Amino acid sequence: MFILHLALQGCLRAREVEYGVNADTGGHIRYLLDLVAASGRHPAIDRIEIVTRAFRGSGHGDAYAQPIETIDATTRIVRLSSPSNDYLPKEALWREHDGIVDALVAHLAALDRRPDLIHAHYADAGAIAAEIRARLGIPYLFTAHSLGLVKQKAFGTDRAETRGLDRRIAIEDRAIAAADAIIASSRDEAEIQFAGYPAYDPGRIRIVPPGSDLTLFAGDRTDPAVDARIDRFLADPSKPVILAIARPVSKKNLAALVHAYGRSPALRAIANLVIVAGTRDDLRTLEPELAGNMVELLELIDRYDLYGSVALPKSHSPDEVPSIYAHARVRRGVFVNPALNEPFGLTLLEAAASGLPLVATDSGGPNDIIEGCGNGILVDPRSPDAIGQAVLTILSDDALWDRYSAAGAMAARLYDWDGHVERYVELAQAVIAPPAPVPVEPPRLLLVSDIDNTLLGEAEAAQAFNLWHGDQHDMAFGIATGRSLHSALAILSQNLVAPPAVMITSVGSEIYHRAHGGVYTRDDAWSAIIDAGWDREAIGTLLDTLPGLRPQSPLEQRRHKLSYFTDGDSDIAQRVRDALSTAGLTASVIHSHGRYLDILPLAASKGTAVEYVRQYFELRRDQVIVAGDSGNDVEMLRTCAHAIIVGNYSDGLAQRPDLAHSYVARTGYAFGIMEGVAHFRARPVQRLSA
Repeated sequence: MFILHLALQGCLRAREVEYGVNADTGGHIRYLLDLVAASGRHPAIDRIEIVTRAFRGSGHGDAYAQPIETIDATTRIVRLSSPSNDYLPKEALWREHDGIVDALVAHLAALDRRPDLIHAHYADAGAIAAEIRARLGIPYLFTAHSLGLVKQKAFGTDRAETRGLDRRIAIEDRAIAAADAIIASSRDEAEIQFAGYPAYDPGRIRIVPPGSDLTLFAGDRTDPAVDARIDRFLADPSKPVILAIARPVSKKNLAALVHAYGRSPALRAIANLVIVAGTRDDLRTLEPELAGNMVELLELIDRYDLYGSVALPKSHSPDEVPSIYAHARVRRGVFVNPALNEPFGLTLLEAAASGLPLVATDSGGPNDIIEGCGNGILVDPRSPDAIGQAVLTILSDDALWDRYSAAGAMAARLYDWDGHVERYVELAQAVIAPPAPVPVEPPRLLLVSDIDNTLLGEAEAAQAFNLWHGDQHDMAFGIATGRSLHSALAILSQNLVAPPAVMITSVGSEIYHRAHGGVYTRDDAWSAIIDAGWDREAIGTLLDTLPGLRPQSPLEQRRHKLSYFTDGDSDIAQRVRDALSTAGLTASVIHSHGRYLDILPLAASKGTAVEYVRQYFELRRDQVIVAGDSGNDVEMLRTCAHAIIVGNYSDGLAQRPDLAHSYVARTGYAFGIMEGVAHFRARPVQRLSA
């Protein structure tokens, strides 16, 4: 494949990138360069171009005006001229669209080979890729990196930071609408951030978390020069370090961290605060947003009289970053990301690999990172008190610090660049040449399984299932899970499970069918069925007043699902049912694992969804096999004649009289599924007659 990356923002070059030199030269450039390097190692990709915009002057010299910069034998950066020769921030790039489109068309015409795929980074590149697709038919992937709607929501419409966002949001929607597929780095991005756009189509979005080469960050690789540059600010440099590394842009919310530290006498007594906020010589030469935020930080240091307790170094080079983390690690510190929204969180991975516990915003990619690694605490970034309390909790508990520090090693396994590129190539190939639909006869059997602690949970069992499933040519495979579509697809991909034919997600409140080209289409007919009688707003208002319930994160809330944590009260589900009945509200209440409570439309459950899918495939009841392990599988297990309870079940499933017809496997996880299918296959199952 020949892949052309289109990236127009910031100061882009292959080496000695000037990260933080302006508001647009940040993590997306790091992501792009790392992706290109990893892609070059994959045998399916034989040629790569990064196309960006040429400019000169304004203190940047001629480095960004060179038409061609060679990276290696198969990869190069191409800089196209546009009507303006000046460096332009992202807010002004829209004026260059027509000129860049013309220049890119001319560039493509001059190539000896047309790219198979364009990968557009950020809104302006996405809009230009959409125009190229319309003119030349070249498909494109779109990675947003950050979205205007998120910024608008964070700052409102009356702040200087959000001026011109309406135009940017319209450009983003155009890029989303025409993209063949969209790459998101986290569930938050896929399910919440994109959802506000008119062109939102969840079936075209894939979560492919960025990889990261984290080998540089493992261990205590301190540097005396780095230590000295930080320690000179501090009265007692031996204290634990509260570390933040981020560009001083408003969305990074660094001021909230200073407020958190300044307001907490306990934190000030036991720790120092170190903020590494890009590189600067003179505040007066910075862009207005960067300068304004740096001035705010300095004013807060003065307001709280934090002299001798806060370090704010003026500069650092990229190769010193591992030593900055190590500086905090050897002092048993904590890394904090207080961003209003963090699309992914590369610094969190670096800090995790360094052995630093994390305190991070609950908005964006940190949800996935901390869930996967189990190495920190999520907080509301708008609450300095919550930030400060989370940091204090970790620093005050040596055993907790040790556990979070050790758990960070998981980051290197979960966020590997080679694994990222494998999934990236699979998606790219599906976009370039989707397999032609092959007419097949209706399946003889349909197997529907829960994911967590049923299909997955034991690595050896999952691997065996993958091999076994490939040999079941007469059986369609589906999943029924409490996870969302994107969360389910991501965890299945990580475990190399082939994409199912049908996805019953969010505890049966959503159904998706796999379509041509590998995308999934939502079953809107099912959504209409369960919507009858569902008053989500009234139910949510009522349950807000009921003790013993705590809402799960916004990621777990869906149009047809409200999700809560419970405090261990075994009667909570009945109390919820009674409260709903008294209020005249109808809903299904599902309590599982002793701490999760889901509220669904009365017509929605894994059981009713499986029955709907059975009719969709025109199968008899005895042609459906289901498998589960916990309380939120009960409806599915109860309503299906061929039900498997895997050996590692919970919530007393095997002792329930209404599940007495089920086959209780001797083995657990996916081994139990295969055992159960073998049991039911011993019974004659005939193909549905025409």
